[in-house]
Amino acid sequence: MYKCYNFKRFLVLLSCDIVAFFLIMLIIHSNFGGKNEGVAGIFNSQAEDSEKVFLPVIMYHSILPDTSQSTEFIVTPETIENDLKYLKENGYETVLPVDLVNFVDYNVPLPKKPVMITLDDGNYNNISYLFPILEKYDMCANINIVGEYSEFFSENGEEHIEKYSYLTWEDITALSKTGRIEIGNHTYNLHSNNERRGCSKFSYETESEYRKLLFSDIGKLQNVLYEKCSLKPTTFAYPFGYISDESIPVLKEMGFRVTLTCYEKPNYITRDSDCLYGINRYNRPNNLSTEKFMSKILA
Repeated sequence: MYKCYNFKRFLVLLSCDIVAFFLIMLIIHSNFGGKNEGVAGIFNSQAEDSEKVFLPVIMYHSILPDTSQSTEFIVTPETIENDLKYLKENGYETVLPVDLVNFVDYNVPLPKKPVMITLDDGNYNNISYLFPILEKYDMCANINIVGEYSEFFSENGEEHIEKYSYLTWEDITALSKTGRIEIGNHTYNLHSNNERRGCSKFSYETESEYRKLLFSDIGKLQNVLYEKCSLKPTTFAYPFGYISDESIPVLKEMGFRVTLTCYEKPNYITRDSDCLYGINRYNRPNNLSTEKFMSKILA
């Protein structure tokens, strides 16, 4: 029933297997050019692919209840609550820019279905209408401040009017202490759709001149936020989405880790820190139902 064991035959077969293994390793090594050598390279590559995290990002601006004032950049509290309720019911969890940095730098995991809520300009109605909704659904958001606007309303001492008031330094400090809001920089005085187009670089401007401009404006808001609110934002939102490649090294030099654009495209977050420079966002107009808008950004 049983055959005798041939030890010499075993040694021959074992030798053939060893030679074949080393030939395969040599081929793999040459194909991968010495990077992530051999089988380890394959597994590392697969691991990197598996860590691409899909991240939809929504961009809001002002929030007002009067539907006659609703525009491409003004939504009603009902609209934003419907949006957040939809996200909550479909298993999405909000993250902040700092969570993306922690994922890249320290391997802190992101939720299974992350989503980021952002608001530009620092309208006062972000407190009165948005914040209670965030608390209701246990969510968080990023608000990007325009320094000149906040400076004006901090200094004039007028009573807040939700239609046109902006967050004061006191408001910003209070919001940041809640743990639900991360403050970002939206320039001090470059939020204008004029000849420069936000903080983009003029074609005739030297890199040195452009660097000086960014430090004098964006750097100024960084300093004021630190002085008035004890904050040093690491997120920068480009005004009107105008981007110049020359801005990236300067923003990195100033300590920014995340930049936000207005390109309406999906994001895939990896362990590469460069993926955080140029986060795409979908602007939220008021003329779409929540279902239709979400089908656009979550597809």
